[in-house]
Amino acid sequence: MNELSVKEYRVWDLPTRLFHWINVFAILMLMFIGLIMLNKSALGIQSMEAKIALKQLHIVIGYVFTLNLLWRVVWGFAGNKHARWPAIFPGKNFLAGLSSYKNSLKTGTPQQFIGHNPAGKLSIMAIYLVLVIMAVTGLIRAGTDIYFPPFGTIAAEYVVKDGADSAQIRPYDKTDVNLEKYKALKSFKKPFGTVHLYLSYLLMFLILIHIAAVVKAELSGSHGLASAMLSGRKRIAGRPEDIDA
Repeated sequence: MNELSVKEYRVWDLPTRLFHWINVFAILMLMFIGLIMLNKSALGIQSMEAKIALKQLHIVIGYVFTLNLLWRVVWGFAGNKHARWPAIFPGKNFLAGLSSYKNSLKTGTPQQFIGHNPAGKLSIMAIYLVLVIMAVTGLIRAGTDIYFPPFGTIAAEYVVKDGADSAQIRPYDKTDVNLEKYKALKSFKKPFGTVHLYLSYLLMFLILIHIAAVVKAELSGSHGLASAMLSGRKRIAGRPEDIDA
């Protein structure tokens, strides 16, 4: 298409763009610290104080990640039409739309969308689902590992010995701890840690797919798809399929 036929459309509002970049930063930091935690022995990190400090840092950034995600959930009901959940997740006639979009890719003239294309909606839905589960499992491990909010008080009160002060319970310190309950708590938290870990690997994979899809879309005719998350505006050649949505 002639470059003169390209038109600019408003798409991502400021809160949506802020969520996206805070989310990117938080996930990168969480993955970086998580990799250090997984390889702490190889990196020479031996002291319990250092191991707890790493977990504390991971959890603090996790709070930023979780609060940002909660904000996005709310904004999905209050944002502009492209930021709202009906425009982001698959809905009515989705399969027909996905088939039409895939056929347009084969012709070399892919359909253009102001918001997410049908394939993009599947990717985003999967990413959001993983993010929510990771936030929940992370909060549970924060409470059961080192007694951080929102579940730390419950965990500490569960494992403390009768007559002892649960506020004095310290991470990985069995002083004033009921050993049977501590063992039970350890068994309880283990599957949440396993899910959290393997979902982090899945998230890495989904992010790579998402980036590859954005690059492919740019090369196949989309204009400024990536930069739209900075400017809030997307340049599209021709009539977008969702202009009246």
